[in-house]
Amino acid sequence: MAAPLALPGALLAALLALELEVAERGDNAVVPTGAIWNQRCQSCGAASMVPTGFPSRCHHRATTPSLSPQASPSLTPVHQAGVCAFYGECGSNPEVNSSLVPSKVPCLSNTPARVARGALLSLLRTVCPELAGDGDATVRVCCSYAQLVSLRLSVELSGAVLARCPSCARNFANLYCHNICSPDQSLFTNVTRVADYAAVPGAQAVLEYQLFYRSRYAEAAFASCKDVRMPATGGYAISTMCGRYGAQLCTAQRWLDFQGDKNNGLAPLQIDFQLLPDGSEPGRGVAPLDAPVWGCDQAPDAEQEPCSCQDCAQACPPVVPPADPPPPFRIGRADGVLVICALLFAGLALAFLVAALCRRGEAEAPPKPRARGRSQRVGEAWRRGLERAFRRWGAVVATWPLAVLAVAVAAAAGLSAGLVTLQLTTDPVQLWSAPGSRARQEKEFHDRHFGPFLRTNQVIVTAPGRPGSTAYDSVVLGTKNFSGVLAQDVLLALLELQEELAGTTAWARGRNVTLRDVCYAPLNPTAPGVGDCAVSSVTQYFQNNRSRLALRGWQQDGKVQGTVDWHDHLIYCVNSPLSFKDITALELSCMAEYGGPVFPYIALGGYRESEYTEAEALIVTYSLNNFPAGDPRLEWALSWERQFLSVVRDFQRRHRHNLSVTFMAERSLEDEINRTSGEDIPVFAVSYLLVFAYIALALGEYTAWSRVLVESKVTLALGGIAVVLGAVLAAMGLLALLGLPSSLIIIEVVPFLVLAVGADNIFIFVQELQQSHREPGETREQHLGRVLAQVAPSMLLCSLSETVCFLFGALSSMPAVRTFALTAALAIALDFVLQMSGFVALVALDRRRQEAGRFDLCCCCGTGKGGTARAGRGLLRPFLERCYTPVLLHPLVRPAVVLLFLFLACAGLFLLFHVSVGLDQELALPEDSYLLEYYSAMNRYLAVGVPTYFVTTGGYNFSSENGTNAICSSSGCDANSLTQSIQLATRFANVSYLAIPATSWLDDFLDWLNPMVRCCRIHQSGEHQGEFCPSSSTDPSCALGQCLKRLRRPTHEEFQRFLPWFLQDRPTLHCPKGGLGAYDTSVSMDDNGTILATRFMAYQRPLRTSQEYTGALRAARALAEYITATLRAVPGTDPAFRVFPYTVTYVYYEQYLTVVPEGLLTLALCLVPTFAVSFLLLGMDGRSSLATLLTIAMALLGTVGCMALWAVPYNAVALINLVAAVGISVEFVSHITCAFARSRQPTRVARAKEATVTMGSKVVAGVAMTNLPGVVVLAFAKARLVQIFFFRLNLIVTLLGLAHGLVFLPVLLSYVGPALQVPPGEDTPGDTVQGTGLGLANPGFKDTDRDRDKDRDRDKGKDKDRDKGKDKDKDKDRDKDKDRDKDRDKGKDKDKDKAKDKDRDKDKDKDKDKGKDKDKDRDRDKDKDKGSRKG
Repeated sequence: MAAPLALPGALLAALLALELEVAERGDNAVVPTGAIWNQRCQSCGAASMVPTGFPSRCHHRATTPSLSPQASPSLTPVHQAGVCAFYGECGSNPEVNSSLVPSKVPCLSNTPARVARGALLSLLRTVCPELAGDGDATVRVCCSYAQLVSLRLSVELSGAVLARCPSCARNFANLYCHNICSPDQSLFTNVTRVADYAAVPGAQAVLEYQLFYRSRYAEAAFASCKDVRMPATGGYAISTMCGRYGAQLCTAQRWLDFQGDKNNGLAPLQIDFQLLPDGSEPGRGVAPLDAPVWGCDQAPDAEQEPCSCQDCAQACPPVVPPADPPPPFRIGRADGVLVICALLFAGLALAFLVAALCRRGEAEAPPKPRARGRSQRVGEAWRRGLERAFRRWGAVVATWPLAVLAVAVAAAAGLSAGLVTLQLTTDPVQLWSAPGSRARQEKEFHDRHFGPFLRTNQVIVTAPGRPGSTAYDSVVLGTKNFSGVLAQDVLLALLELQEELAGTTAWARGRNVTLRDVCYAPLNPTAPGVGDCAVSSVTQYFQNNRSRLALRGWQQDGKVQGTVDWHDHLIYCVNSPLSFKDITALELSCMAEYGGPVFPYIALGGYRESEYTEAEALIVTYSLNNFPAGDPRLEWALSWERQFLSVVRDFQRRHRHNLSVTFMAERSLEDEINRTSGEDIPVFAVSYLLVFAYIALALGEYTAWSRVLVESKVTLALGGIAVVLGAVLAAMGLLALLGLPSSLIIIEVVPFLVLAVGADNIFIFVQELQQSHREPGETREQHLGRVLAQVAPSMLLCSLSETVCFLFGALSSMPAVRTFALTAALAIALDFVLQMSGFVALVALDRRRQEAGRFDLCCCCGTGKGGTARAGRGLLRPFLERCYTPVLLHPLVRPAVVLLFLFLACAGLFLLFHVSVGLDQELALPEDSYLLEYYSAMNRYLAVGVPTYFVTTGGYNFSSENGTNAICSSSGCDANSLTQSIQLATRFANVSYLAIPATSWLDDFLDWLNPMVRCCRIHQSGEHQGEFCPSSSTDPSCALGQCLKRLRRPTHEEFQRFLPWFLQDRPTLHCPKGGLGAYDTSVSMDDNGTILATRFMAYQRPLRTSQEYTGALRAARALAEYITATLRAVPGTDPAFRVFPYTVTYVYYEQYLTVVPEGLLTLALCLVPTFAVSFLLLGMDGRSSLATLLTIAMALLGTVGCMALWAVPYNAVALINLVAAVGISVEFVSHITCAFARSRQPTRVARAKEATVTMGSKVVAGVAMTNLPGVVVLAFAKARLVQIFFFRLNLIVTLLGLAHGLVFLPVLLSYVGPALQVPPGEDTPGDTVQGTGLGLANPGFKDTDRDRDKDRDRDKGKDKDRDKGKDKDKDKDRDKDKDRDKDRDKGKDKDKDKAKDKDRDKDKDKDKDKGKDKDKDRDRDKDKDKGSRKG
C-alpha cells in the first residue's frame, strides 16, 4: 500500500510546470451542468450523485461522537500491542478515480505483527530506522515488503521538499512509518470501512480508518515542519500540504486532515485523524500514538544537522531589530527646523534693525578724493580696455555689416549642419543614469549574463458597478464571500480576451509575429506553443478552458451534500495554488496551462488579508522575452505589444458598460511620452510665437502714425530671434558633431533660457541706441561703436557668468543634466558672439534703413523722410522714476522690504526640508493618458512588488564546502549566509522593503543531489552509461545510480559535473526540484563550467512613490554590502567579488540617492563663477559682487520654498530648471548691480534709484516680459511634466527673479552698496548723472534720455542755482549733453567732451593745469569752457 502522503508534488519553482497525464484523468470526475444521475454506493448502499457509467463514489465516514471520539469495535476488535489493524495490499481503491501515485490500499488484518527479515528488514532500516531498532533484536512490523516499497516512494517524495530540514523530514516520515509498519498498529488504529477484494476470496480492502494521536505528538511534528521553506517560490512547504487553508491558516489538525483526504491526489484512502489531549482516552483499548519527535532545532542523528534558521525559528540566533527611522527633529514639541529658521530670522532682523537705528539720522558722508588701490587701477585698466575694444569692433561691424553678417550666418549654418548627425535620446536609462554609474554598470552586468528583464504587459479588470460581496456556501470548503468581479460572466469575458490575445498576430520585419514567438515559456523555451506561454490569470486555475469553468459535480462531505462548481475549485486553488488536484468532486488541477503555479497575490488584487475571494480586481499578466537594442526580435516584441494594446482597447470599449479595464504594455510609457511631446509641440510653438511677437512690437519706438512702418523693428526683432535660435542650433550641431546626444528636455528648455538671455541683451542694446543721440561730427558707425562700448561690458558680464555657471553644472553625473548644461553654456556663448557680430550688423543695416526713411519689412519702399526717431519715454521708465523708486527707497519702506525678503529667505530655508524628492511615473504622462488609470489601479490593487535579484559576480567558489555553506539556507548552512540574511531582512519589511525571501538555486541543487530522492541519477550500464538519468525514466540501468551515495556536500568535480544536469532537469512529480524553468537562467557559466555570475530572486513589498523606490534601493544596497563583506571572508574568495541588488527600477531611482547633495553642489558651483566674474568685471568690487551673489542665492531659496508650496517635486528635471534659474537670475541682478557700481551719484540711495530706473525698465522688458507670455502658455500643455516643471517652476523663477532684482537688490545696495570712489585730482560728483566720471568710468549706464526728462531738468536747475558762477545756459539743443562744470576750484578746467569719454577716462593728470583747453576738436565745448571760466 502506498503511504497516504499528501505531498506537494507541485512544490516547484515559481513558473515551473509538470506535464502529467493525470491532468486528463482528473476530468473523469466532473460532468457538465445538468449531467448528474443518482447511483448507490456499492460499499454501504448510500445514495450518491455521479455520472452514468462512472463507479459509485461514497464519501461516507464512520459516525463517532463529535465531542469524545470513540473507536468502533466492528472491524478492529483487538487493540493491543503487537497486533496489526491491516497488512499487505489489496489492490487499488475503487473510490479513487485519479491519483498522482498508485492508490493501493491495505488488507484488513487484525492479527499479530510479523517478524521482519532479509530484504524487508534491510529496507526498513533505510526507510524507518526508528522501527528497525539497534542490534540483533527481533523486529516485528505490520507492513509487507510491497507496502514498504510504496512507503519508500512517498518518503522520497517528501524528502524532495522537506529534506532541507532533517528533523521535519524524519518526523513526517515517522508519522506514516508508524501508521503503516508499527508493530503496535492496532493500539492507535481503528478500521471503519472496508470493501470486498474480489481477487482474493474472503479478503477485504480497507477504505477508511481512524488514527488516534496525542495532540502533543501531532503538534510537535507540525511545529517542526511549519516553517520549512520552498526555495523555488520563497513560500512555505506547508502551504501545499494543508489544502484550502494554506500556510497562514494551517494547524496540526488541518494538516493531518489533508494528508488523510483521498481526494487530494496522493492519499489512497480516507483517514480520519483524531487528536486527543492528555487525559482523554477513546476507550475500547485504544492508546493514542505519542512517539518521540525531534524539534526543528535538533539533529535526528549524529550525521545530520539541525534545521537552519530559515526553516526553524528556534534555530535562529537572537535577532536585533533594525533601528527605527530617526524621529523628526524637534525642539520641545515644535518642529526643530521651524524653530531654527524662526530664530535665524529673528537674529537677522534684530541685527538689521539695530544697525539701521544706529545709523538713523546720519547723512551719508560725501565721497572724498583718495588714491586708488592696485586692484582698482587694474580693474579700471581692464574696463577701459574692454570699452576700447568694443568701440572699435562696433565701428568695424557697422562699416562692413554685410560681410560680418555673411560670416556670422556661414559660421552658424556650418555648425548647425551638425544636426544631421544628431541623436535624440528618449531612453530614460540613458537620460538619467550615467554610463559609469553603479546602477548602469550593474544593469549591464546583469543583462550580459542573464539577459534583459522580462517585458511586462498587464490588464487589471474591476467591476465597480456591481453589487458587493455575495456569500457562497461550499459543501466542502464552507461559506465564502465572492466579490462582484469574481463572477462567471466576468471570468468568461476574461477568457474571451485571453483567447483573442492568443490568436493575435503582428507584422514585423516581413513576417507575422504571434504570441508564441515573443512570450516567455519557462518550460519549453526552444519551441513553445501558445499554451507554454507564461500568462498569469485567475482563469489559469481552470487552464484557460471554458468547459472546465462550466463543470459541476455532486459532492458529499459527511452528512452534507450538494453541488460543487467553479466557486469551490477557485476557493481551493487560491489557498493551495501548487496543487495538482483539488479535494472536490471536480478533481481539477490548480496549475496553469503552461505548467506553473499561479499565485493569488499576482492574479488577484484588492483583497483583505488572505480573503482572496473578496478580491476587487482581476489581474492578467503576459511576460514576454526582452532583447537588447539592435536585435530584430525586439521589434517583434514591440509590434506584438502594439497589437496587444489595440486588442485590449477594443475589449475595454465592448465592456465599458459593466467593467472597468485598465492596461499597460512595456512600451506604453515611452509611447505616451512621445505622443505627449508631439501633441504639445503646438503649445510650445504658440509660446515661442508670443515671445517673438512681443519682441517684434516692443523693440520699436513709435513717434507718429506716419512713421510707424519706418520706426517699427519687426525685421530687427526677427533677426535677433534668428540669432538666438541660430546660437541654439549651432550649439546642438557642434555637440552632435562631437558625438554628444541631445534630448527633448534640451529642445524644450534651452531655447527659453537662451531667448531670455539674448532678448535681454537685444533690448539693452537697441533701447540704448534709441535713447542715444549722435554727437556733432560723429559718424553713424562711430555712434554705434560708442553705444556698443557702453552696453557690451554688462552683456559680457552676464553671458560669461552664465556660461561658466553652466560649464560647472556640466560636472553633474546625470547625462541629461550634463548635456543640458553643456548645450546651454555653448548656446549662451555662441549667442553672445553672434550678437556682437551678426546682430550688431543687423542693427547697423536697420539704422541705415531708418535714416533713409525706408519701410520695415519692405526696405524697397519708404516715405523718403530720413532721420532717426526722437527718443521716446515709454510707460515703464517714467513709472519707475516717478512712482516706483520713490516708494521703494522711502526711509520707511526700505526696512520693511529687507525684513520681508529676510522672512521669505528663512521661509524658503524651512520649506527646503519639505520638498519631496523624486518623480512619480504619473507626472510624466498627459492628463488624458490611459496609463494614469492603470497606475492608480496598480497602486490600489497590486499586493506584491517587483522582483529583486541579488547578483553575485565572479571570483567565488560555490563548490567548496565553506563556499556552499555561506550561500545556502538549509541544514548545515551558515547562520549568516546569503539566503539566510535575505530571509531575516524580510521579517522587517518596513525597513528592508522585501516581502518574499530569495529563491535559491543552490539549496534546491543540494536537495536535488540528496540520495534519498530520485532526482540525480546516473545510467550504470548500456549505451547511456555515465549519462544523466531523469527522474521520469524507468530504465533499469538507473537503479541504484544515485549521484551521491550518502548525504553530503558535493566535491568540486561533482559540483561542476552535476550542476548543468540540474539546471536542465525538467521538474516532475518524482523530482519537483528540477531546475529547468526556475534556475536555468540563474547561473551563468563559461565553457569550462566556471561560474561567472549567479542571481537569487526575492520580491519587494508593493511600492507606491518615488521615496519608497529610493528607500528600497538604499536598503537593498546596504543588505548587499553586508552580504559581500560576509562572503569575502570565505577562504578563496576574490577580494574583488561582490554582491549587488538589481531590479529594473534601480537604474531610474539611483539618481535620487545623490540628487540632493549633487544638486546643492551643482548650484553652489554655479554661484561661484557668478561672484568671480562679477568681481573681476566690476573692477574688484567685492561689495557689489557679494550683493549679486546674496540676491541670487535668496532667489533660489525662495524658488525652492515655492516648489514645496506648489507641489513641485525635486528631481533631475527640477535641477535643470534650477540651474537655468541661476542664469535667469543673473540677468535680473547683474545689470542693476553693474549700473549701481558705475553710477556717479553721491549717495547709495541716489545710485540705487538711478540704477533701478535706467536698467530696471530694460530688464523688465528684456527678461520678464520675454519669459512670462511664453511661460503662461505652457499651462495649457497636456503633459503634466510640462505643466509642473516648465510652467510652474519657470513662472516661479521669473517672478522671484524679478522681485529680487527690482525690489530687494536696490534696497540692499542702498544699505550696503560700495561707496563712491573719487580719485585725487577729480571733482567730487554731485547729483548729476552726466559728469566726467560717468562719461569715462561708466559709459555703459549713463542716462541718454535726459534731454526729455523734465523732472531731471528741474533737479539739474536746482544744482545750477546752488553753484554760483556756473554756466546757466538753458539751450535745449545743448541740454541733451547735460554736461556741467562742477569744478569748485576756480581755474580748474575739466573736459566735458562726450565723444572722447571712452578714450580719455578720468584723465586726472591733465586736469591739474588750470586754464588749459583739453578739447581741440569741438568748438561748442570751447565756448562752454570760456563761459565757465568767465562765470
